[in-house]
Amino acid sequence: MITVFIILLIVIGMGKFLILWVNRYSPEQSLTPAVPSPSTSSQSDIPDQVVAAIVSAVSIATEGKGKVTSIKK
Repeated sequence: MITVFIILLIVIGMGKFLILWVNRYSPEQSLTPAVPSPSTSSQSDIPDQVVAAIVSAVSIATEGKGKVTSIKK
């Protein structure tokens, strides 16, 4: 039982060390959402502020991996 407890403490300690090391040495990723220009007639009905808000929300929710291609009412 002591052996299991010691191994568990070692695993927890190594996990905390790994988290600290990654947070210290990994570069920060900057999220710069690109606002697409409304090129279709369906997007011309939507105000630019609403399009920017939708693009920003998608970028935050997908951590910069998502892209808004069209917006329909």
